[in-house]
Amino acid sequence: MRIALGVGGGIAAYKAAETARRLMERGHTVRAILTEAAQEFIRPLTFAALTGEKVVTGLFSDSSPEATLASSVEHIGVARESDLLLIAPATADLLAKLAHGHAGDFLTTTYLAFTGPVVLAPAMNSDMWRHPATQANLEILRLRGHAIVEPGDGLLACGEVGPGRLAEPEDIAAAVDRIARPLRDLDGETVLVTAGPTQEPLDPVRYITNRSSGKMGYALAEAARDRGARAILVTGPVHIPEPSGVEVVRVRTALEMHDAVLDRLPESTIIVKAAAVADYHVAHVPAQKVKKTATRLTLDLDPTPDILAEVGRKKGDRLLIGFAAETENLVAEARRKLQTKRCDMVVANLVNSSSTGFESDLNAVTLVMATGETVEIGASPKREVADAIFEHALRLRLALAAR
Repeated sequence: MRIALGVGGGIAAYKAAETARRLMERGHTVRAILTEAAQEFIRPLTFAALTGEKVVTGLFSDSSPEATLASSVEHIGVARESDLLLIAPATADLLAKLAHGHAGDFLTTTYLAFTGPVVLAPAMNSDMWRHPATQANLEILRLRGHAIVEPGDGLLACGEVGPGRLAEPEDIAAAVDRIARPLRDLDGETVLVTAGPTQEPLDPVRYITNRSSGKMGYALAEAARDRGARAILVTGPVHIPEPSGVEVVRVRTALEMHDAVLDRLPESTIIVKAAAVADYHVAHVPAQKVKKTATRLTLDLDPTPDILAEVGRKKGDRLLIGFAAETENLVAEARRKLQTKRCDMVVANLVNSSSTGFESDLNAVTLVMATGETVEIGASPKREVADAIFEHALRLRLALAAR
């Protein structure tokens, strides 16, 4: 695939050279486009030497009179000759320009003239990343169907620790490959995924919930979609944009999630229960806010519906994948859940790690399967974990059918 690599201005620009190398190792041709700001951090010669291709540094890189007309429309040629546009790092400034159609340099004009798939890998200060303007621009770009390679958490150039660190070159190259060489091993499947927490009301203003961010479930829905499935996502309340090309059903409580899952079960062939459903709820929620007093308050809680167990009883020949978030005895608890809930696979993870699991962009899991096999997946981006889950699930289905 012919890839146009746009490089924005930021300290993370040095990683773009490694990204170019990783793309070329995967068989892609790379042509770099450096913004003026990017050239303050890394020289065009680096990319020319790595890629063997001309590096574009501006709308009028060649100032000779005979080249003026050709160079002024070169962005159209680059747009037409490229199969995919990757921008890494995509700075806050670039994201704003792309979202609102500004075209003041070669990269932004190429973007407007480009009609193929676009992959954006943002990198910036944590506060800039969190700013409502940046998040609004990202939402616009997601709605256009662009793939966003989420930045990681870590030590930033400014000395802060938080989100905004450019994704690793290998992860960016893998994201490009998912678009360049999409697997279609889920063609014809309807994959039902649950994600996020539920909120169980205590009164009109308070509720019981948990720390689930929904990131794992959303990654699973996106992976199912990209691998050719019809993806249905039943999600509790989360702060994640809806994935394009996925049918989204929003719920709040465990009972609402139960009803949504059972309603969609007949049309599903694979069910992935990644949601962290609350185990208890208040059976009779007060109509008015409970006032604070100096006396102790005792809550009378009833169990919520066991969605996984009910689906296990009704699944038939469907493939059922459950999740187990544990603090100890990981594999033993996963095996117990596998048997009592009649799952085909349980994805187990320890939640007492600060770097993986809840709220993190990474996950480290153990796949416990009905064949007796266990597979360890080390700390990886949740999208990579999602793809690994489906790869092993399809192998598991073949193994179970052969029994």
